[in-house]
Parts: sequence; structure tokens; C-alpha cells
Amino acid sequence: MLQRGLAFVRRLGLPERLLAVLLLVALVDFAANTLLFESANSFELRRDDAERIAENLLLASRAVERVAPEARPQVTRALSTSRFTLEWIPSSRRYRGPVGLAKLREQVVAFEPDLVRSDIELHLDEVPGRGNIGGSMLLADSSVLKFHTHANAAWKLTAGRLASMILPTLLLILLAWVLLRAALGPLRAVIGATHEFGSGPLRLVPERGPDEMRQLIRAMNAMQERIHQSLNDRTQTMLAIGHDLKTPLARMRLRLDDERLAPDMREGMSRDIDEMRMLIESIQAYVDTGGEAIPTERIDVAVMAQTLVDTQADHGADATYEGASHAVVRARPVQIRRALSNLIENALHYGGNVRVHLRKDGDGVEIVVEDDGPGIPEERIADAMQPFVRLDSARARDTAGMGLGLPIVQRAVRMENGTIDLRNRAEGGLRATVRLPLAPSS
Repeated sequence: MLQRGLAFVRRLGLPERLLAVLLLVALVDFAANTLLFESANSFELRRDDAERIAENLLLASRAVERVAPEARPQVTRALSTSRFTLEWIPSSRRYRGPVGLAKLREQVVAFEPDLVRSDIELHLDEVPGRGNIGGSMLLADSSVLKFHTHANAAWKLTAGRLASMILPTLLLILLAWVLLRAALGPLRAVIGATHEFGSGPLRLVPERGPDEMRQLIRAMNAMQERIHQSLNDRTQTMLAIGHDLKTPLARMRLRLDDERLAPDMREGMSRDIDEMRMLIESIQAYVDTGGEAIPTERIDVAVMAQTLVDTQADHGADATYEGASHAVVRARPVQIRRALSNLIENALHYGGNVRVHLRKDGDGVEIVVEDDGPGIPEERIADAMQPFVRLDSARARDTAGMGLGLPIVQRAVRMENGTIDLRNRAEGGLRATVRLPLAPSS
């Protein structure tokens, strides 16, 4: 039964929860005030304290009534003490406190019956100042004599009065905090899930919280499933196309051995087949760079970069390497190797040469790849990072590729929490700066 009740509360919407909080606060306020009123109505002082109040009131009222009205303020001030203050009001308008002390009034009147004719009233002061017990009485000319006094035994009532004012507010703040935390908890999970849309395995957000939040999570999970399925379909389609095209390309390569083909035709067809193969490989590489599930490893990017440069130099390319001999990062080696290889090959292809500089900078490693080529127009540097965009105005139109080289690099570097920056060199050429975090010392 309790579990059903808790489940029902958890499924309440935000308006219902707010209404329940307000009703609970009102109930607590009502209960606190009721308890305070009952305690005040039954409150009594010790015999000597009650007798002191009765005697002071009787003597003060007789003394004030015997002097002229214009002298009464001075008389009340003269009769006042630090524990019993008096104030004369010419008007008959009286302030009666919200928390009356009925039993104490009976106790005081019992000691001085003459006070009954003065319509004496006693109440608990809301905020202790000149005293914690206040009251007033009518004089013979219908003017009012107000008084305040201190009673040590009334501290419980004063504390109860303060609690009745503070407790509902504190309870409202506490319940509002609990309500907001319960509502924002699922919302934080939703925000976290939105950052992972389209990357990594599908992670559905548990449905919890108010009805409105459950509906939001349900709709978001459905959208996430559609996006994930769409991405999977796209990836599988691209991989399938690439795989299926390799077979006819292989058959075309075999047919080039036919001696009946003219040499110039054979050479042209061979170039076309090589370009198609490069296009397929670039598409597959672009799709493969989404592999967050591949575990990271400790790799020496300095050795990796130097090896790639030396390989190009061994094939007769103008490639040089300068910088640190060792720089260990934690990353996916295949993606990082492909990223560095793409940058080096791009520099050689478009610039005719490549210079690779590597240095450690604080907690990161900086890899700079430069060439002496035409560079990229400043207004199109951002476009260079977009997939399937070819900057033909800056590069030759007869070059192979689908504009996936730099996007592949950007994906691979971002996957390792790194950054890539493209800038044109002042002396000509392009500079690509890759920054990766260094692996902590083992």
C-alpha cells in the first residue's frame, strides 16, 4: 500500500505537486497556530508574577485617572520600569493581540477584581521588544492604558509564536528544494543524453519524474532511437556500397591486362580506377572515424609522426621532421595515424612539400604540419572542415578525392579531446596545428 502511494506521488505532475506542497504548508501553519492558541489560552504565571501584574495595573490606572489628560503621558513614563512599561492613549481604539492569554487574564483578575470593570485584555506580543506579554485596559473616561511586561515563563509561548511564523516558511523552502531537485534530476539526465546524440552506442534515459518529464523523456528516447537507427542505416549503406564497388573495380583492373586495349586507353582507365578506389577508401575512412567504442592506448605520437615523414621521404617526397623524439598520448592509434597521414599527404599533394614540427606544451603536445602550397582563402577555412566540400578555387580541379581528408582529421582529433587549427602562413602555404593532451605518467 505504501509503495503504491509513493508511486502515485512520483507520477504526479508539477502543478499537482505544487498544489500538494502548498496544502501541506497550510496544514502545518494551521496546526502550529492551533497548538500555539491552545497553549496561550491555558498559559498561567506563578502566583507572585501574576499578583505583581495585577497590583501594578491597578495602581497605575488609579494614578493616571487622577491627573489631567495632558499630564498623563509624563505620569506613565514616570511609572514605567525596565520590566513594566506603560503608555496612555487618549482614543478608545485598542489593539488586541492575535494570541490572547485568557487563562492569565482570569488569574490577574482573581487577584484584583476591580480590573474586571476596566475590560482588561492580555495577549502575547508578536515580536518581543519592551516585553513578551502585552495588554490594555479602559480607564473611566474611555481612554486606554497600554502596558508591556516581561515574564520569564512566557519564553515558551514566544518561541512557539516565532516557530509558527518561521516553520511554514522553512518547510516551504525545503519542499520547494526537494520538488525542484526531483524535477531537475531527470532533466539533467536528458541534458546529458543530448550531448551524446549520434555518438557511441544508444543510451536510453530512464523514465522518471513528473508526468510532464516522463513524456519529455519518452519523446526524446523515441527521437534518439530514430536518429541512432538512421545513422546506423547510413553507415551500413555507405559501407555496403564501398564493399560492393570493390568487386567490379577488381574485374575492371583485370580487364586492363587485355593486350587489345591501346596503351593510352589502358593508362586512362587505370587512373580512373585508382581514383574510384581512393574515393571508396575515403568514404569508408570517414565512416570509421566514428568508432568511439575502440579502446584507447598509450601511443608515442612523436615516433608515429616521424615514421610517417620518413616513409614519405624514402619515396622521394620533400618531407622533414623536427621536434621532440618522444611524446606519449592516450588515444586510438588507427584514428590518430590516419589523421596525421591525411595532413602529411594533403601537404605533399597541394604544397609539394611538408614540414612537421612537434613540441610538448604544458600538459599537451602540439603537432604542426606546414606546406608551401597555395593555402586556403580565409573566408573558406571553415568550409574546409565540412565533409564532401572541395575548395576548387584554391586547389586544382583535377585532383582526386571527395573533400573528406580534413573532416576525417577533425573527427579523429576531437575524439581524443584534442583540437585542430588551420591557418594560412604569412609567407605562403597552409599550417595545420593539432593539439592532443599528454597521457599521465604511469
